[in-house]
Amino acid sequence: MKDEPSERLDPRAKVVWRISGALNTLPLLAGAGFASFVLLRWVEVSVLVGILPVLAVLALAVFSVFVAPGLRWRRWRYEIRPDEVDLQRGVWWVSRTLVPLARIQHVDTRQGPLQRRYGLSTVVFHTAAGPNQIPELSTPIAAEARDRIADLTREQDEL
Repeated sequence: MKDEPSERLDPRAKVVWRISGALNTLPLLAGAGFASFVLLRWVEVSVLVGILPVLAVLALAVFSVFVAPGLRWRRWRYEIRPDEVDLQRGVWWVSRTLVPLARIQHVDTRQGPLQRRYGLSTVVFHTAAGPNQIPELSTPIAAEARDRIADLTREQDEL
């Protein structure tokens, strides 16, 4: 068995994931607030049962904003080797993917608005089976990774 990949994502990834987690839980919080309103207004339940949807979503929000980003960042690793790209990710279930460079068709970098604000980019490389990505790298490192994968892929094509 190969050693786990050696490279980590940029530490600013945790900030981006925290903001994304907070933004993603806002619609859930609005729905839970509406559900609590309905329970307390039209269904005769105790106050504790009535606020249960809001409490459940708040617990989910605390986990997705304060706990999950750190766990996710600690687990996410990658390594670009001369013959493959090794990816390891997952909080509860750890997934390990080895992508042979000979299978990569093209590679690019992407930035969303939050990533651009924090100077981060995602490297996306495509195979016939679909895309794989290395998220939340600093933009210069993402450009280096994209160029390295492209160069190594060209070398694989020449063999």
